[in-house]
Amino acid sequence: MTMQTIQQFTAIIEREGDGYVSLCPELDIASQGETIEEARDNLKEAVELFLEVAHPSEINTRLKNDIFITKLEVSIG
Repeated sequence: MTMQTIQQFTAIIEREGDGYVSLCPELDIASQGETIEEARDNLKEAVELFLEVAHPSEINTRLKNDIFITKLEVSIG
């Protein structure tokens, strides 16, 4: 029996056309769905599949540990 670990990743979801696009910036993996929930679930599945099949060196190369999401205030005009 193998022990599963839980790791958290960031999911950025935005509307695109009639659906939603989701992105995990830590691993640069994207997915999509017709609803926010579907886009999130599809991204989760894509990340799990990547972590399951990718060589550890590829995971380490792609993994970005310091992801900061913030708002910017800019002057216009």
